[in-house]
Amino acid sequence: MKIVFMGTPAFAVHILDAIIKDAANEVLSVITAPDKPAGRGQHLHESEVKKYALANDLPLLQPSNLKDLGFQTELAALKADLFVVVAFRMLPEAVWAMPPKGTINLHASLLPNYRGAAPINWAVINGEQKTGVSTFFIEKEIDTGKVIEQATIEIGVNDTAGEVHDRLMELGGEVTVSTIHKIASGDVAGIAQNEMLNVNLKLAPKIFRTDCKIDWSKSVRDVHNHIRGLSPYPAPWTLMVNQHGEEKVFKIGATEITDIPIINSFEVTKNADGLLFPSGDYYILVKNIQPEGKRMMDYKAFLAGNKLEDWKLVL
Repeated sequence: MKIVFMGTPAFAVHILDAIIKDAANEVLSVITAPDKPAGRGQHLHESEVKKYALANDLPLLQPSNLKDLGFQTELAALKADLFVVVAFRMLPEAVWAMPPKGTINLHASLLPNYRGAAPINWAVINGEQKTGVSTFFIEKEIDTGKVIEQATIEIGVNDTAGEVHDRLMELGGEVTVSTIHKIASGDVAGIAQNEMLNVNLKLAPKIFRTDCKIDWSKSVRDVHNHIRGLSPYPAPWTLMVNQHGEEKVFKIGATEITDIPIINSFEVTKNADGLLFPSGDYYILVKNIQPEGKRMMDYKAFLAGNKLEDWKLVL
């Protein structure tokens, strides 16, 4: 199969690597996002996919406009059999309809559930016990095309979105290569997602900073799921106020559920295993915390430089 690969983040790199290592495939070109200014110095930042492509001498295109006729002409001239898309922009129909074998996408959920930009985060936030990856043919509506192949993993009660991400990344490489082989053999039809729909369809919209604020009035289980579903990125946060009335942002890292009853809804306390933050029913054990302007640290390092009695939660 002659393939054009489109993707941007580290998740996509692993899928590209799996395709490259499969001797049955030839990657004609890699398409990724243009370099963007980032950081304090606003230096141009290359995508992880670009870094991989350059390191492996793969032809590279970075179009700023996917509807540009010059880009589309260059893309068509490659005469690819198949386009493979992983964590990339929405494609215009003139692009995804171009290759004779179609354009497939790998999505990090068990479609039709968790369509959208943040499927891994929302699956963990919602307390799912399993998730997976799906390959499907791209059609006009985003994440709605015919499903070709799916594979599942379990989500543990303390697994973070970051840990689930890494396991899905491994699984995604295997499933994508398997899907390419099916398409090459002609043994693929796909299942329409409207035949798979259920009444409790769950979506995965983009996550904004306000979504990351912890609501301590919720149950300890819901708070725990919210925190691990945003860890390590984009990171859950809360406000605390000191004895001088100054409010500071604290990011929360690893947590565990407890059945310790609440004594005071505003005060953070501690035990031998970590910091105890009050939720709507029980304390939640916080193992790692990041004060504003500092690095993430374990609770012992935090207690070495801070007095708990100096801080109260802002609910």
